[in-house]
Amino acid sequence: MNNSNNNGGITGAVTTVTGTVGKAVSGVANTVGGVVGAAGRGIGDTVNSTTGTTQAGNGLKSLTNGVEDGVAKVAKGVEKGSVGKKGW
Repeated sequence: MNNSNNNGGITGAVTTVTGTVGKAVSGVANTVGGVVGAAGRGIGDTVNSTTGTTQAGNGLKSLTNGVEDGVAKVAKGVEKGSVGKKGW
């Protein structure tokens, strides 16, 4: 009976493919999250400077920063899960 943890053959190939796909999905998600966060900060600053009030602009920045942070956490979980680690 072989008790080694060698990931050769089909198991190794599948692990490599899922790891690669997971990293790709994670990278795309992080990019999208970053774009949403940056756009929200930029638009929020514009709203603040053009309206003279900060509530709407700061609210938008807070919302998009939350989206960015949430997407980053999900992306990290996907990346970890794709290589067999716990994502939480």
